[in-house]
Amino acid sequence: MRWWSAANLVSNAGTWMQLTAQNLLVLHLTGSAAATGLSLSAQAAPGLLLGLAGGAAVDAWPRRITASVSQALLALVGFVTAALVVTDRLSVPVLMVLAAVTGLIATVDAPACALLGNDLVPPKDVPSSIALGSVVSGAGRVGGTALAGVVIGCWGPGAAYAANGLSFLAVAAVIPFLRPHPAAEPQTRSAARPSPSGAAPSRHGTGAREGLAFFLRRPRLVALAGITAISGIFGRNYALTLAVLVTGPLGGAAGAFGSVSTVLAVGGVAGAVLAGRLRSPSVRLVGALAAAGALLQIGAGLSPSLWVLMVLVAPMAVVESVSDTAGTTVLQTDPPPHMRGRVLGVWRSASTGWSLVGPPLLGLLMQTAGARGALVIGGVVIAGAIGTGTLLRARRTPLGERSTPSRIAYTSLPSTLTPPGVPAGTAPVPPRTVACTTPDHGELCAAGCAPAA
Repeated sequence: MRWWSAANLVSNAGTWMQLTAQNLLVLHLTGSAAATGLSLSAQAAPGLLLGLAGGAAVDAWPRRITASVSQALLALVGFVTAALVVTDRLSVPVLMVLAAVTGLIATVDAPACALLGNDLVPPKDVPSSIALGSVVSGAGRVGGTALAGVVIGCWGPGAAYAANGLSFLAVAAVIPFLRPHPAAEPQTRSAARPSPSGAAPSRHGTGAREGLAFFLRRPRLVALAGITAISGIFGRNYALTLAVLVTGPLGGAAGAFGSVSTVLAVGGVAGAVLAGRLRSPSVRLVGALAAAGALLQIGAGLSPSLWVLMVLVAPMAVVESVSDTAGTTVLQTDPPPHMRGRVLGVWRSASTGWSLVGPPLLGLLMQTAGARGALVIGGVVIAGAIGTGTLLRARRTPLGERSTPSRIAYTSLPSTLTPPGVPAGTAPVPPRTVACTTPDHGELCAAGCAPAA
């Protein structure tokens, strides 16, 4: 896990170096900020359109091989782009195509690498593994953005692309030496293991359509998507809302927003470290944290001074980070192992959609209601939607079934087998009662269990 985290730190830094170089290249070639946004959309489009297909591929193919190949292909794209930049043959259309190819490969690479990291720890430590990934991602973003200025200033944007290609090769070089944790290994192999009858049971877990149907039938995942979508659209775009609030109504300079951004970054890292203590997060916890963040967002919108804002920004970042880690843990552990790639694929398509829709809607809201109004209205919408959903769920759930998790007694069905060496029919196996813990009511926790009388 240490090697995997170190490799991902290098890779994240390289990714942000390349993204910075890409934005500067588009601006240099076109002089248009709109074209820069178009390049980012071109890279995000495959995730929106083909996320589910990429997740299905992760479920169907060996995970380590898939991650190794996808990392090698991303490195190849980086080296090709670097060569085109150095030889002065890179045009805007070619850059758009390369950005789209990068996004296409990422539809497979992102879920493969996420699940591969979880395989390296026992199931009880998956939340800690995800939190560590958040810390690595944040550190890589800060370090990569800072290094981009140095590398581009000294050697040009081509060097940033080449460095990113090398960072992908670093991850690909580490993957063959990774070994799944013994407790996680049976789960990761269960989808690919043939059945005793010689059939190929894993084929029931490789269809993209089945993944979407599973997601839509799973109330916990649908609720998680709803909470995250409304939070992503009406909140969390603090780079936009807080920038306008600080430099506008609060009368701060660009340096003041830099201080607010620093507090946000530090709070995010602190929240990720705190989230590492989670053991079994739930959708209810994600909703409660999102509602708390919405209330803090309302307070931020009403802040009378910069200092009050900074006091509120720190817990906002902590709550957001813990909520994100809890939601990611639910997303990656709730589905059965053979479905997790497709669930992440569905999530990638959905999250790409609301991340593209959110900024324009928020910008329109800010234009009509101002920065303060956008923060307050957004917080009210988030808290109100989560509160309404909680009340509706409470009304639909009978009072006796509201404890979570529920412990239900199940009695195993009588077995026709007898112990070795005992004549058949003389020593039936007595029924046994098993206490099963089920997070979702109505689901049997093991096959062959029937409700006890």
